[in-house]
Parts: sequence; C-alpha cells; structure tokens
Amino acid sequence: MADFIQLLIAGLATGGIYALAAVGFTLLWQTSQTINFAQGEFVMLPAFFVLIGMSFFGMPFWLACVAALILSMITLGFMFKKLLVDPMLNHGTLPLVIATIGLAILMKEGVREFYGADAWPFPPLAEATNVTVLGAALSLQSLIILGITIGAVVALQLFLSGTRTGRQMQATALNPSVARILGIPVERMILYTFLINAALVMLAALLITPIYLAKFSNGELLGLYAFIAAIIGGFNQMRGAIVGGLVLGVIDNFTAVYISTQYRLVVPLVFLIIIILFRPQGLLGRVEERTV
Repeated sequence: MADFIQLLIAGLATGGIYALAAVGFTLLWQTSQTINFAQGEFVMLPAFFVLIGMSFFGMPFWLACVAALILSMITLGFMFKKLLVDPMLNHGTLPLVIATIGLAILMKEGVREFYGADAWPFPPLAEATNVTVLGAALSLQSLIILGITIGAVVALQLFLSGTRTGRQMQATALNPSVARILGIPVERMILYTFLINAALVMLAALLITPIYLAKFSNGELLGLYAFIAAIIGGFNQMRGAIVGGLVLGVIDNFTAVYISTQYRLVVPLVFLIIIILFRPQGLLGRVEERTV
C-alpha cells in the first residue's frame, strides 16, 4: 500500500506538469484555433533563460526566474503570436502546424548550439527529503510540485470565472464573432491567452527541470505527453486537459514500475487510441458541431 501511494503521488506530480502544458494547448486552440507543436520546447527554453541569468549575469535564482518569466512572455507569448501565428493563421491550420514544428526544431537546435548537448543541473525546489504519510515515504519535491500545480490551476480558474477579463476571454473562446458584436476586444483577449500560456510553460519549466535537468531535448517527450493529455481529457475543455495530464502521469509511473520502462510510451498511446475510438471528444470534452 505504501508503494502504491508513493507511485500515485509521484504520478500526480508529474501529471500536474503535463496538465500545465496541456492547458496551454487547449487555451490556444479555443481562442485562436492554434495547435502549437512547439509546446514542449516552450517548456524547455525558460529553464535555459534562468540558467543564462544566473551564469552570465550573476543573478540570484529568484531574480533569474522573474527575468525568465518576463522574457518568456515577450518571446513565447507576444512575439510568437505576432511574428508566427498571426501571419500563418490566414493560410489555414495545417501551414501553422508545420510552422510550429519548424519552430520546435529551430529552438531545440539553437539551444544545443548555444549550450551544448550535455544536461545541466538546475536549482531544486526543495531538499531531497521525504515526508512520511500513512506509512509511505513521499518525496517533498513531489508534494511541492503537486501543491504548486493545484494552486496554479485554481488561480487560473478563479481568474477566468471571477474577473471581467477572464469572462471576456471565455466569451472569445466560445464565439469570437459574437464577442466582437458585444464589444469585447477579441484580439486583446487572444493575446492574453498567449501570455498566459507563456507563464504556464515557465512554471512547468521550473517544476520539471530540477528532476530531468536542463537539456535541449527535454521538450520532445514533454510536448508529446502534453498533446496526448489534451486529447485524452478533451481538447476543447481546460478541466479536461487537467484531468488528462493527471491520468497520463499516473499511467506513466505505474507502467514504468509494474510493466516495463520500455513500454512507458506505448501504454499511453494505446490508451489514447482507445479514447479516440470510443470517446473522440475526450473524457470531459464536449461534442462540437460545425457546418460545412
């Protein structure tokens, strides 16, 4: 039972990071019909922003995090929307998908050229200590990751449902045309979505990089897992992306321990296929009808 609890908490902590990236997928899709296949690299890059601030500019960790957040929102939020999404979206979804794949390759190779292929240590969120709960020795870092993830998701939900700007963003996601008629500044709301996504990937970078170290290839699997989580939970529902990320993290951990690490990616893909076959809108997604 203790082992089960340990694996469950660790899986939920990892799944929470997947959920943060998956929420970004769903937010961008809902507001601007953007599928960002560079989302994994978006999580990878802010960790190197932090390392650059600490090693090249001598910043303390917290100041480097603040600088990395600002830089992430400028480059991964504002510039990503203005320089890539806006020009490409007029040509359809497929060219934009191809463009984001190219961006992912550019970011990954650029980091490898600048920082090399080695894995770099990253400041941990907590000391490597365990907390005993119900006889199970739980990693303090996993508990902190899970707590921060829950706090971020709750704060985002409160912002979307409890503020005027958040409700305008939801209206924009539901129907941009009607939102414009009602006087909502749709373009500004879409920009806010991109900035929120940049903040979420920055947070995900701070949570996952101490575990896997800072490496140029970190975004490959992370982006894939986030995309799978968004589909499993429901690509058009933020709460679906959260549930999908948590479920995927638990499945991933239990597969590695009770089946084999070689099948760590196979089982989530099989689960994804089952979801697509029997509930294509996802576990919590809604069916969308479109006129053609």
